[in-house]
Amino acid sequence: MRLKLLILGIFCCLFQLNAQEYFPKNDGVTNPNTNFTVFKNARIHVDPQTVIESGMFSIQNGKIKAVGKNINVPENSIVIDLEGKEVYPSFIDLYSDFGIEKLKRAEGGSSPQYDASREGFYWNDHIRPDIDAISNFNFDDKEAEKLQKAGFGVVNTHVPDGIIRGSGMLVALTPDAMEGDRILNERSGQYLSFDKSVLSRQSYPTSIMGAMALLRQTYMDAQWYANGNADNKDLALEALNKNKNLLQIFATDNLLDEFRADKVGDEFGIQYVILGSGNEYQRLDKVKSSGATYIVPLKFPDAYDVENPYMAEYISLAEMKQWNQAPANLKMLAEKAIPFTLTTHSLDAEKDFKTNLLKAIEYGLSKEDALAALTTVPAKTIGKSAELGAIKTGAWANFIITSGDYFEKETTLYENWVQGKKKVLSNMDVTNITGEYDLNLKGESYELSITGEPSSPKAEVKTDDKKLGTKISFSDNWMNLLISSPDSTKTEFIRLVAHVPDLSENISGKAFMPDGSETSFTATKKAKSDTAEKKDKEEEEKKDKEKPEILPVTFPNSAYGFKQLPKQENVLFKNATVWTSEDDGVLENTDVLVKNGMISKVGKDLNAGGAKVIDATGKHLTAGIIDEHSHLAASAINEAGQNSSAEVQMEDVIDPSDMGIYRDLAGGVTTIQLLHGSANPIGGRSAILKLKWGETPENMIFEQAPPFIKFALGENVKQANWGGGVRFPQTRMGVEQVFTDYFSRAKTYEKKKNNGDKDFRKDLEMETLVEIMNGDRFVSSHSYIQSEINMLMKVAEKFGFNINTFTHILEGYKVADIMKEHGVGASTFSDWWAYKYEVNDAIPYNASIMNEVGITVAINSDDGEMSRRLNQEAAKSIKYGGMSEEDAWKMVTINPAKLLHVDDLVGSIKTGKQADLVLWNNHPLSIYAIPEKTMIEGVVYFDIEKDKAMREEIKKERNELISDMLKAKNSGVKTQPVKKKEEQKVHCNLLEEVH
Repeated sequence: MRLKLLILGIFCCLFQLNAQEYFPKNDGVTNPNTNFTVFKNARIHVDPQTVIESGMFSIQNGKIKAVGKNINVPENSIVIDLEGKEVYPSFIDLYSDFGIEKLKRAEGGSSPQYDASREGFYWNDHIRPDIDAISNFNFDDKEAEKLQKAGFGVVNTHVPDGIIRGSGMLVALTPDAMEGDRILNERSGQYLSFDKSVLSRQSYPTSIMGAMALLRQTYMDAQWYANGNADNKDLALEALNKNKNLLQIFATDNLLDEFRADKVGDEFGIQYVILGSGNEYQRLDKVKSSGATYIVPLKFPDAYDVENPYMAEYISLAEMKQWNQAPANLKMLAEKAIPFTLTTHSLDAEKDFKTNLLKAIEYGLSKEDALAALTTVPAKTIGKSAELGAIKTGAWANFIITSGDYFEKETTLYENWVQGKKKVLSNMDVTNITGEYDLNLKGESYELSITGEPSSPKAEVKTDDKKLGTKISFSDNWMNLLISSPDSTKTEFIRLVAHVPDLSENISGKAFMPDGSETSFTATKKAKSDTAEKKDKEEEEKKDKEKPEILPVTFPNSAYGFKQLPKQENVLFKNATVWTSEDDGVLENTDVLVKNGMISKVGKDLNAGGAKVIDATGKHLTAGIIDEHSHLAASAINEAGQNSSAEVQMEDVIDPSDMGIYRDLAGGVTTIQLLHGSANPIGGRSAILKLKWGETPENMIFEQAPPFIKFALGENVKQANWGGGVRFPQTRMGVEQVFTDYFSRAKTYEKKKNNGDKDFRKDLEMETLVEIMNGDRFVSSHSYIQSEINMLMKVAEKFGFNINTFTHILEGYKVADIMKEHGVGASTFSDWWAYKYEVNDAIPYNASIMNEVGITVAINSDDGEMSRRLNQEAAKSIKYGGMSEEDAWKMVTINPAKLLHVDDLVGSIKTGKQADLVLWNNHPLSIYAIPEKTMIEGVVYFDIEKDKAMREEIKKERNELISDMLKAKNSGVKTQPVKKKEEQKVHCNLLEEVH
């Protein structure tokens, strides 16, 4: 009796287990199927380096349980035979906004917003570390299928909004699953960018340098807050501190921004993972030195439509080279062992991803590196190597099944399994009937070619080299083939029907003729002959020949770029007319010896001592021209979001690819002060640069130069010419009050800092103003009107400092005596006048009058075009004011050097100074003078003979690239139209907007 009860109990238990597995409870929860699924006879890509031929693996409960050549097959296994098929780990995308609804831009009209709109959060709306993806996520089956079709099983998604964007989440693209089961990590990383939030209209920042300054200040404030110094709760700073140990992913969209992001990270000990631009190949050494892992979009520029030769002239060589070189970017990254992953960001994953991936492989990326970038590298980067990126015991059962090598065009992706759940993308049980056949029908012979996907084939029938109209369908191993009659005078069709057994090499079946009669047909598959293989090889070779030859990368990667950066040389200039810009004046038939980047000797009959000798007989040698006021080589000019932007620095936005640099070198300019614009009374910090064409931004910085800052007066700062701004100040009285208010705050700030007050918070803006008051940073001020010039000198004296330079200062002649007493220098235009109301009193004698009073006077450009002919601008003061030639020349050499406090290093030809020199073919103040060589620290960055050779090479490269683009268009490749672009003229009032 007891035995019967025991058996009954066991039966009931088994029934309950089965009932729980197959019949849902009232709450809808079911137990998972615990059966094993075993896959056998597959070519298994365990990881990028490991392949198992005819291998096996098993999965259970969404995980891989075993993998190998032979594995144990449990009794309760479902076995799937993958004979002839290949298996890869599913792919991982680390940069996505999958499942996040697109945000709507904040409304509120055109008026700018200056204060934050969120209470209890940081003072700037664009800092949003408190936002998390999981609160904004909804699984999107339609978008998931697009990613699954591209081979992806996991994405790292986030809310793409703001400068600090909050935390992302790692999501499995599991079909038919509970949303909670798909979440692999609800806090997978923190995302950042240089773009503002669309949810706020807050003005600041308006520039990339403002965004960088805001990031720096936010990081410092977060540390200050973490130390318990704040009186009020700040939810944004709390979130930022909570997120600091997460993976930090920084989104950029151009190469310079990639380096800028890395720069900020380095300053705070943060190693960002960087969403790149695809242009990393242009500066591989710098990319590698960043130590970052790069997430690279698989997006390449389209060829330009260059059929119209006149429109083709508007495409720069840099744009043409980018089209030519970008597809090789991934190959170059791999060769440099720079870790990178791939993303579908900015692509239609279903249509473009594999096409572009195969293009990258065609351009040299190995299949192993491609697979690593899609699997093991992102898994390692996200800290999930044990669970993702490989087919190994214990990992999630995330894999794709393909008809062959995934990285071949014709390969079909059959299934994408995520967490052990199958997504069928194409039926892999369909018999593959593709191939070349001899078709025999009623005694007639035809050629039948079947191509395309096995589940949706395409057919072509030919007889006597004549193509016949053809339509094919294939389902459940039944083929229906419709062929138009060979007699083109009749609209008649032949219908073929056949059942094709699995693995059959031949096809046979019924044929229904146009007259209604029935007959049989056979289609015998052709063996691939040596001729066919030779033809395939020829087609591959033809394809390789049609592929554009990759042009070498130059520095910068544009016209006139160097294939190799020039090196320092020891040079002896013989028998030159030397303009010393010193008390020695102009020396005839004099030698200048340059050694190790310095001026070693100046004199007659000098010994070369192994140096390269340049015969300068009949030529003029001068110090390099110095432009005290320039906006060349910058990605941004103004940070206009606030009336003081003392926290921003022009060093952050140096653009070494600006063609103005090369043009300036061709005009004899070697040093510039890159100034902030005049959008606000207190502008940003200057960058003093050596124009080292081809170098990186940091290598262009004049390291020994002291720090400067830009101030501004007049119409621009009160927004008189900008369409009715509403930001304070709106009047000249208000401009004075801005200075007074900010320096008063700076005094209070400094007192707190020195006293060690508990509530002291480091403020980048205030730190800069304190430097000014203490004489550690010099002021160059945009100025025009006599009254404002006087005002700023009085404000400076009130707070214990002097203005270093008044730039523009077109009414300087009115107040030259007071300027002399204050100790301020002048950097002016030669003869600009009447371009706005506040310059109506300008006179061309201004420079000469101030010079006679004893003020240090320089001629500046504030203009990319004028900058390269400052020698001619200086000459105008000989005509207007009777200035001597030597004094005129000093206004573009030693005088600006004095204003920049670098006159002990540059600005004149003197033993012991840096060898920044220009060799002219004529009198340097002549309109006919042309620089033949421009040297910086003993390196020749401009050589007129090399320039001529480069011009010919540029023509050749343009012609080759235009020819390649025409071939691309004729082969059916998508092209983009040429758009006429006007070169932007950069001045003080240029505004940029961070999107």
